[in-house]
Amino acid sequence: MMKAIRLHAFGGPEVLRYEDAPKPEPAAGEVLVRVRAIGINPPDWYLRGGYAMLPPEWRPEVAFPVIPGTDVSGVVEAVAEGVEAVSVGDEVYAMVRFPSGLAGGSRAYAEYVAVPASEVALKPAGLDHVHAAAAPMSLLTAWQFLIALGHDEPNPLQPAQHQPVPLEGRTVLVNGAAGGVGHFAVQLAKWRGARVVAVASGRHETLLRQLGADAFIDYTQTPPEDVPGKVDLVLDALGGPSSGRFLRKIARGGALFPVFPLGFSGAEEAEKLGVTVSATQVRSSGAQLAEVASLLDDGTVRVVIDGTYPLAAARSAHERAAKGHIQGKIVLTVD
Repeated sequence: MMKAIRLHAFGGPEVLRYEDAPKPEPAAGEVLVRVRAIGINPPDWYLRGGYAMLPPEWRPEVAFPVIPGTDVSGVVEAVAEGVEAVSVGDEVYAMVRFPSGLAGGSRAYAEYVAVPASEVALKPAGLDHVHAAAAPMSLLTAWQFLIALGHDEPNPLQPAQHQPVPLEGRTVLVNGAAGGVGHFAVQLAKWRGARVVAVASGRHETLLRQLGADAFIDYTQTPPEDVPGKVDLVLDALGGPSSGRFLRKIARGGALFPVFPLGFSGAEEAEKLGVTVSATQVRSSGAQLAEVASLLDDGTVRVVIDGTYPLAAARSAHERAAKGHIQGKIVLTVD
């Protein structure tokens, strides 16, 4: 047995229960990871709430009890048949079974998790487990939107595959720049030679300029779409129905990438303005985590931590997340 956070019903943070659960056995092609830290992400509270934000036909069927979570950093405790890339004792990080585990099959809020070997990568040596666990989903989201999709799976969000666009010499506006995806997007766009405009509340300005932002817009003072000047790309890390307001901020031939595209209703306006609107759903990739590891290791990309909580206090971590205005990531720690 092991300790884990489990759900026995949908609801608010109060339904997160710290209790005994069966310790997983790795199947062929999997590794068993002794978890040291867990990064929390929006899909964790979407699952907890029964995916109420999705259309009914999109909601996966969840069998209780279920362990939420996807992002882990830890130590390989065992390897099953067919695993050669990692060995017992290796420190690794991963985004576990996403989106295939949307119904709760990822199971990261636990002392142990079985992970497909194709989804793990060696932890960057320069990062501790807390910072490594904070990276996978948010960094892979920014990477797959901005740098390389990395797969050819059908896109559930639109007919065509998402395609990143050239960034060098372009002006990129990142909305929600201080959050998990946003603070990575700022750094990746800057790394690829873009001029970066960061949008967040004023308290985040110093950090975002340290991360590479060339310009900053405090949305509490001025709506970013009203600031003079056009941009070539908007990466809207918040997304939703309000993404359409950025269309008039984008130069003809530019693009709008809403990370959460549900509710967007500006397709006709985008076509008239000559703006491409495209989104994708992040997918697990050990290969891409291995690729970004060097950027994390040498400090090209920094991981910002909003706060840490012990696994047993997952409820408090979700309550913090519900308050919003997160700077970077929230992480659960495992003794």
